[in-house]
Amino acid sequence: MAERGSVQRLTRRIFLYPLQGLFIGLLFLICRYIPITWASELGSWVFRVVGPRLRADKIARRNLKNCYPDMTQAEIDRTVRAVWDNLGRGAGEWGQVDLIPTKGPNSRVEIVGEEIMNKAIADGGPFIAISAHMGNWEIGSLVPAQRGAPMVNIYRKASIPIVDFLFRKIRGRFSREMIPKGGSNSRRILSALKEGHPIGLLVDQKLNEGIPIPFFGRDAMTPSAPAELALRFNCPLIPVRIERLPNVRFRLTIYPPMEFPETGNRKEDVRILLTRINAMIEEWIRERPEQWFWVHRRWPD
Repeated sequence: MAERGSVQRLTRRIFLYPLQGLFIGLLFLICRYIPITWASELGSWVFRVVGPRLRADKIARRNLKNCYPDMTQAEIDRTVRAVWDNLGRGAGEWGQVDLIPTKGPNSRVEIVGEEIMNKAIADGGPFIAISAHMGNWEIGSLVPAQRGAPMVNIYRKASIPIVDFLFRKIRGRFSREMIPKGGSNSRRILSALKEGHPIGLLVDQKLNEGIPIPFFGRDAMTPSAPAELALRFNCPLIPVRIERLPNVRFRLTIYPPMEFPETGNRKEDVRILLTRINAMIEEWIRERPEQWFWVHRRWPD
């Protein structure tokens, strides 16, 4: 079985990834040079056609059924279609996301709680912004960058080389630095915080490591870094929520820094803080389930 798995991985790298990369690269170039409303519509159309034929579609349906046991099949169908629509729009917008205006009369972003971010920037010390894969999550990094405070973004490397290249190329235009996830890069993350730079983290994806924390009523392996780093540096831990609005517009809600528990036991403080984070993200998702990244294996099924 292990040998068969190795052959499948090799086949994907040699044949499938280049073909996927060619298609994605072509789509990226088209979306870079057409009006962003067209790019968003094109991405939506492609994902609504291709998405239901992927294994990820079944994953999304299983996740929804487990999290919403009372949801009817028709409701699941509508939600999954909307999930592919949102993801496709984000993919289409990705080609020129660095050009989306977030301030001024042409802004496409409504910002709630901007004074919280402005204070964190003005204080001059590090802060950690946490968010989830909702709406177009790149907006969460774009807003502070266009206000003179680009963040150090921690990201997961894409398995398809050209996708990883394009991701770093575009996001690198509004990031101070991009650090791949992984233990070997933990020192660089610590250095960035010591240097006073803001850190951006998406904290809602599946991990093989982490701490099991309830999420939609089931334990999910949750990254401990946001809580551990915030407690270690005693720096603001600021939740940032992104919602998609009609016509390629977005709402960015910046919440006050989270309160830190003080039990006298650091491990327990981390667990409590992570539980609060997961509960908060779950609330966001329940309000707009069609805008979350249901297509990945968040739980150890």
